[in-house]
Amino acid sequence: MENTAINQVKTHRVAKKKTFFEKVWNQKDLVLLSLPFVIYILTFNYAPLIGWVMAFQRYKPGKGYFNQEWVGLENFMFLFKDATFLRVVRNTLAMSIINLTLGFIFSIGFAILLNEVKNKHAKKFMQTVSYLPHFLSWIIVTGIVMDVLSPETGIVNQLLLKFNLINQPINFFSDPKYFWWIVGFANVWKSTGWGSIIYLSAMSAINEELYESAEIDGANRVRKIWHITLPGIKPTIFILLLINLGNILNAGFEVQYLLGNGLIQSVSQTIDIFVLKFGISLNNYSLATAAGIFNSFVSIILITLGNKLARAAGEESLF
Repeated sequence: MENTAINQVKTHRVAKKKTFFEKVWNQKDLVLLSLPFVIYILTFNYAPLIGWVMAFQRYKPGKGYFNQEWVGLENFMFLFKDATFLRVVRNTLAMSIINLTLGFIFSIGFAILLNEVKNKHAKKFMQTVSYLPHFLSWIIVTGIVMDVLSPETGIVNQLLLKFNLINQPINFFSDPKYFWWIVGFANVWKSTGWGSIIYLSAMSAINEELYESAEIDGANRVRKIWHITLPGIKPTIFILLLINLGNILNAGFEVQYLLGNGLIQSVSQTIDIFVLKFGISLNNYSLATAAGIFNSFVSIILITLGNKLARAAGEESLF
């Protein structure tokens, strides 16, 4: 009996292997098409990971990776004791959460509004106009933001003064309390139209008969959105949320670097700016690598936890 059971297990494993290779062979065209992309990812995404060893060394250029002084976790210990690094982690988290929250709200809301536009020409025009900021460089976007919020000529200050909401112009770039929200709404303006594309695609897959049935039952537009549109795109929302959780410590670099100044550097510096300023610029590649590893480690943990929570709640998950 025992030998029979063992033989059955072996036969099952062989069958599984054959089935796997048969599937690969049956889809050999797709496998061959994907090979260049796999090679590209392995070459440019995974092969450079050998550089992570710098985080455990006192790295000096020109000696090679394995002829360095090994220091263990010294660089990580320095980071977690450094008040500047802890502050930039706080800034990065705050701006990432603001960007994530505003980005989801505005992208979903804009997609719903576009979905409700029945005139095709008007819909295409609004889509085109909303997509354009995505293709603008952050240098141009930050220039527009600085002009709009200028104390002398900015339209925001002019409107606030005209409606007697303030007595004198506000210098938005000298007061730290405004900076995170400026970055958040700059990201919203730049990415809302582009971010709404995938939600519009998900809405186009919703069965139109559901809307017709709801209309027959007397549902207005708001109820149709709440009971049909939003549940219909819920799987898409969860998947995108999980993907974006992995970027929670990637609040950006360009916008903070270009809009930041000495008066607000306590709230404007992110991990990426820290890596540039205190790592690469000072030739301290070990510290820069340690900060990058910390960033990646947190991202992996967040994606894994978010995925487990989504599966536990019975929602869509990445893996």
